[in-house]
Amino acid sequence: MAAAWAWLSGLRGWRAGAAAAALGAVSAAALPPVHAIPVLLVAVPGLLALIGGSAGVREAGWRGFWFGFGQHVLGLYWITEAILVESARFWWLVPLAVPALAAVLALFIALPCAISRLAPAGWRRAATLAGLWVLADLARQFVGSGFPWNPLGSAWAVPGPFGDVALQPAAWVGVHGLTLLTLALAATPALGRRAMAAGILTLALWAGAGAARLWLAVPAPPPGLAVVLVQGNVPQGHKWDRAFALETFERYLALTRAGMARLAAEHPGRPAAVVWPESASPFLLAQDAGARAEIAAAAGAPALVGTVRFDALRRPRNSLVAVLGDGPPAAIYDKWHLVPFGEYQPGWLPLVIPVVPGGGFDRGPGPRTLHVNGLPPAGVLICYEAIFPAQVTDAADRPDWLVNVTNDAWFGNSTGPRQHLAAARLRAVEEGLPLMRAANTGISAGFDGFGRELGRLGMNRAGVLVLELPGALPATPFARLGLAVPLALGVAVAFAGLLAPRRRRI
Repeated sequence: MAAAWAWLSGLRGWRAGAAAAALGAVSAAALPPVHAIPVLLVAVPGLLALIGGSAGVREAGWRGFWFGFGQHVLGLYWITEAILVESARFWWLVPLAVPALAAVLALFIALPCAISRLAPAGWRRAATLAGLWVLADLARQFVGSGFPWNPLGSAWAVPGPFGDVALQPAAWVGVHGLTLLTLALAATPALGRRAMAAGILTLALWAGAGAARLWLAVPAPPPGLAVVLVQGNVPQGHKWDRAFALETFERYLALTRAGMARLAAEHPGRPAAVVWPESASPFLLAQDAGARAEIAAAAGAPALVGTVRFDALRRPRNSLVAVLGDGPPAAIYDKWHLVPFGEYQPGWLPLVIPVVPGGGFDRGPGPRTLHVNGLPPAGVLICYEAIFPAQVTDAADRPDWLVNVTNDAWFGNSTGPRQHLAAARLRAVEEGLPLMRAANTGISAGFDGFGRELGRLGMNRAGVLVLELPGALPATPFARLGLAVPLALGVAVAFAGLLAPRRRRI
């Protein structure tokens, strides 16, 4: 491999940029749903070789930019699927959207690469790159409206027992901390045999810590509640077509009745909650008493239903309404992390051609816990909100479970819904809370507070998933301290790389 690193460090001009983009594209295979984590053992050392072979900070930054561009173009290709849903209006965005977004996100990799060029070669440069990369990931959670999609730490969200063990440290350091560990381990082939041996030991300790948490952490007793997740599989083209409104509503009612009948047959008398996906109701439930009454009759239990509503100022909001009996809504949650250019027109990047008519949705006030009679306190995540670590619960009113409703029909049968599912699973581990997820076209699933999957409904099928709600774990260190943990780790590791004295040779 030393010959390959030497060859990469000797590249100049466009060849170096092309090599960086290719390595970035290779690194994307580590992300969900492929989870080819070993490719990082090639991609990250290759990036370090390109940084080391650069003429200076500026050139190192450009090479980092092309690495990030390659990674994000492959990782986010599914965004084109959303544009194609309305290709008649937005055909001009098809060749632009993914490359433009990838270029913006690549800047968050370019800067760490540029600064790491200032550190001495070897472990110091690798540490500087890893620490600054994490700080840049933290920044992209907040810059603009934030877009922390596909952090490298999500590579460990492998379905099954391997991922169950590997994800447990997220309870202490969050997904950004996993990214730091991932980069440090991936750099070891470029640092020699001692570093590789240390990496193997670190992996063993990582696995041991994860297994220990699975073995020793004790959740609260289950609340004795069944959760009926309804997956309507309504095509995106039908969701807002008034000609299909009644058909869509009847489909969800029929699936709800079937799910409740199944529950009654298998567990007579078991209390239940019904969950419909994001914007599942074609009717405005906050105002439509008739639609609420039909849902209440079909469910015979509290129902948490995704819907659009209009606030007191007649502005639309992407909401979840708790339906309980024939009365008014028992509780309402409004989405607060809105998708730029999807749900609202951001003022910080004006466009000549408006993408969102009327400015889009208004945002809610932030994370909050819903208290509904008959249900444990619930934290709600509508779609995009599930990708934001440490921003998913009300710290002053900790819920007992998380409800994630989403409409991933926009993204077709691509990597997008699978990456979204991995993000939701990570939030369950970070918070130590069970998470129940209802998705219109899939993937609907449930996870306990360890992130272990309880069941799922696959893509592009209508159906019902009935799961018992597990008990919550005690608040994790990450749930208590939040982003301060990866922030401190990133700063410490970056400064160690930049400021550690060189060993003097005698």
